[in-house]
Amino acid sequence: MLQNSEVTSDISCVQILYRGSQFFPDNKEDLVVVVITTIDTTLTWKHHIGELTFRLNKACYAIGLIKPFMSLDVLRSTYFSYAHSIISYGIIFWGNSFYSEDMFKIQKRVIRIIMNSSRTASCQQLFKDLNILPIQSQYMYSILSFVTKNKDQFLSNSQVHKINTRQTSDLYVPTANLTMYQKGIYYSGIKIYNHLPTAIKDLSDDKNKFKLALKRYLLHNSF
Repeated sequence: MLQNSEVTSDISCVQILYRGSQFFPDNKEDLVVVVITTIDTTLTWKHHIGELTFRLNKACYAIGLIKPFMSLDVLRSTYFSYAHSIISYGIIFWGNSFYSEDMFKIQKRVIRIIMNSSRTASCQQLFKDLNILPIQSQYMYSILSFVTKNKDQFLSNSQVHKINTRQTSDLYVPTANLTMYQKGIYYSGIKIYNHLPTAIKDLSDDKNKFKLALKRYLLHNSF
């Protein structure tokens, strides 16, 4: 459902109301998620990411200004209150877009500023030292948190197939031919969840333990 739409030739500035049935085919609850964003007609998220990139550049500049006067802990806290909030906004929708690489380049610039590293320094260890997820890992963390929070809305293979296999506890992957659907939250969430190590999936009923184990795993396997 789209509301408050201002349509131009190729983009719309909209407030989106996603009801439960739009996330989950068999949803019986009136789940509503509100996202205010900019959508292009091909759903590449180019314009929305462009807006976020502009805001993240401002955050990068601000962190650079205060860096000489702040401790590492304060800079890290500033990152989470300013830059992270921009990066994580609606990331489950646009995180697998080609244009998300633009955001990642700026995120790495922020990390280098905080850690006083050169512009060409590798960021792999810097992210681990700061306990900050790179944007691709943040996308997976966010979408997997969404899946586990709404796990009752997904089917497991055991509910669909009677044959006992190693994938019995995995989520059932519906047939999908449209690329747009495959890039959506529901399908992408299932595929990413099923690729997690079994030890992490086994924690999915305990949200806090799952998130802690997931973040450790993503930090270790970033890049």
